[in-house]
Amino acid sequence: MDQFDVIIVGGGPAGLNAAVVLGRCQRKVLVFDTGRQRNQRSKGIHNFLTRDNILPASFLQVARSELRKYGVKFINSEVTGVVQSKKKSFRVEDKKGRVWFSKKLLIATGVRDLLPDIDGFDEFYCKGVFHCPYCDGWEVRDRKIGIYSRNKNGPELALSLKTWSKHVTLFTDGKRITNTSAREMLRKNNIPVVTQRLKKLQGQNGVLKKIILADNESMPCEAIFFQAGYESQCELLNKMGCSTTSKGIVVTNKMQQTNIYGLYVAGDVSKDVQFVIVAAAEGAKAGVAINKDLQQEERSNS
Repeated sequence: MDQFDVIIVGGGPAGLNAAVVLGRCQRKVLVFDTGRQRNQRSKGIHNFLTRDNILPASFLQVARSELRKYGVKFINSEVTGVVQSKKKSFRVEDKKGRVWFSKKLLIATGVRDLLPDIDGFDEFYCKGVFHCPYCDGWEVRDRKIGIYSRNKNGPELALSLKTWSKHVTLFTDGKRITNTSAREMLRKNNIPVVTQRLKKLQGQNGVLKKIILADNESMPCEAIFFQAGYESQCELLNKMGCSTTSKGIVVTNKMQQTNIYGLYVAGDVSKDVQFVIVAAAEGAKAGVAINKDLQQEERSNS
């Protein structure tokens, strides 16, 4: 039977930073990674001091190489089932039916963006289509920027992008803005609102150039920031009965512990501020909390 102190599901910044903390505590750690990180198509990681503009794949390669000396084990597979025993240990099964056991479990699988079902969104995703102005606003500063949003938060995102460019247009894809104060704020800040349906995005050699509307009218656009929601990359948390907010964010305490004993969550799936550096910090906090819990249990059993 393969018994670990901690199993980490998710090999992104949150999971790997937890792994380095726990590895340095001489814990037996196993990391599962499917390689489906949210930012895998990004042209560079930002807002991470000393790692600015590093490619996500290079970041992960450096992280994994640093973890080798601490004996952290990796399995490139998807976890499909978790059962917690009466003794509070976890039985973890992957899609091939293989089974491992651990005293503690950390879920750090992150989220995936829900892309609008519009021709070109997937093609230009992470090239000219982005979800976070703090992550990619600098790279498209002063360009013609579109905001795609069919919900009430669209005006707020459009106003935010004025920090990076004076050329901002809000596309609501068939929805009308009913909030009078929001309409007035957009008008005062010279942000046009286009309510027509979008037909497709067009560009050349991976560079976004324009938006084609339903009536075939084209509008110049060099970058789009969108709000269409996101979902967890892992169904395990729902199956295990974790408490969540109305937005579907897993509720944790300040040390990343969930309402389930021995289960921790870190990274984008647990918080609203979705930066790589924040995910890594949450992983570090979770690693410390897990080690402290293991220490306490070891003292009690000695």
